[in-house]
Amino acid sequence: MSREKELVKSTAVIGLGKLLPKFVSLITLPILTACFTKSQYGSYDLITTLVALLMPFATLQIQAAAFRFLIEYRKDHEGAAEIVTNIAVVVIPISFVVSVGVFIFMPGLDSMTRLAVAVYFFFDSTESTLAQVARGLGKIKAFAVSSIVLSVVNAVGIVVALKLNNAGLLGVVWSMAIANVAGFIYLSIQTKIWTLINPAKIAGSVVKKLLSYSWPIVPNALSNWILKLSDRFVITGLIGVEANAVYAVANKIPNLLSIAHTVIIMAWQENATIAVKDKDASEYYTKMFDKMLRMMAGATALLIAFTPVLFILFIKGDYDDAYVQMPILVLAMFFFVMSAFQSGIYVAHKRTKSIGITTVLAAIINLVIDLIFVKLIGITAGSISTLAAYMFLYFYRMYDLKKFQPMKVNMRTQIYCFAIIVGMLIMCFLRVWYLDVINMALGIVVFCVMNKELIQTVIGKIRKKFRRR
Repeated sequence: MSREKELVKSTAVIGLGKLLPKFVSLITLPILTACFTKSQYGSYDLITTLVALLMPFATLQIQAAAFRFLIEYRKDHEGAAEIVTNIAVVVIPISFVVSVGVFIFMPGLDSMTRLAVAVYFFFDSTESTLAQVARGLGKIKAFAVSSIVLSVVNAVGIVVALKLNNAGLLGVVWSMAIANVAGFIYLSIQTKIWTLINPAKIAGSVVKKLLSYSWPIVPNALSNWILKLSDRFVITGLIGVEANAVYAVANKIPNLLSIAHTVIIMAWQENATIAVKDKDASEYYTKMFDKMLRMMAGATALLIAFTPVLFILFIKGDYDDAYVQMPILVLAMFFFVMSAFQSGIYVAHKRTKSIGITTVLAAIINLVIDLIFVKLIGITAGSISTLAAYMFLYFYRMYDLKKFQPMKVNMRTQIYCFAIIVGMLIMCFLRVWYLDVINMALGIVVFCVMNKELIQTVIGKIRKKFRRR
């Protein structure tokens, strides 16, 4: 199978597993915003933010090593068992200790809620690690379906907690914990993880090899946290938890673009790693970069165009201030996904230190802008700082990649894409109904033009299937 077909196949499988969770998340969003006060929603968002912050320290990002090294042992059970066993030796005890720390030291919550957060954290860290093991072993379907299992169980739990039992924040946190337990059990069965755990294979040298690859990603993950989530803490600390709730809601629709990150980029990392030693790697990476740019520009235009409609459909309650932030955050997500595509090439070359350095620099930019401007312009500072940081990350990595992986990037295409998107952003900001209609028509046209080849391919395959019938 060709590299492009393998990438399409992996993307399709992961896509099925990741699109449904995003859809389920959109369905539960109106329930959360309607049933929670702004203070409760702000606390809920801070809990998920804290878990994201602690995750790199609990796992030492060794799940990234799981994916990268297990690719090389897919047909070697003993080699895979050695990798998995030593990963478990690192992740399980550290996750348990951090979970206990969360229960003891987490401020502002009652003991039952802290217990729920601790359980949620432990199984979130172990489930996410096991998911990367499945992915590294080539069990892409299991990896994708686990996301569906987790999201569906969580959605049902949220409905039961808020609509049937009025359990509030405690019920929602327990639903997240139970969902991760369900995902963990499913992945354990699908990977037969017990066959890959062998205490006799515990070796300090293997742990050292895995950590030498993964530890540089810890500051990278922390910096990614700063890029994505530090805005929430700065806004909460300087303005208040209700302002954080508004900012958290503002991120929901722009984060739809992160579907590309969780779907395409995951498939791309594996594909890029396999292709890195090919003679035509440079030409291949250039072609895939151009396709990714066009796809993301079209998707960004489409999301900006339909933001007014999505806001009315999915955002309930007093969150009108969130709308102004959304166009800025949509553009920020575009640069985030493109920089994540670039990171796939870094991973292929095992340059995790470079990933860390570039992300740390972007995180510093994000935090400095937050601290300087949040008091002056409110939550808009969070949106602007996120956009500035991701723009820096994208353009700096484009420059840095040339040092070890030459690519011929079409600058004219990039300029056209950016100009169209900025124009659409301005019309979206104005909130005039006829401009919204023009924007929607323009968004559809831009998406179709940018993804002409992809659409023709899909239509051609559909026609072939109908002809066979």
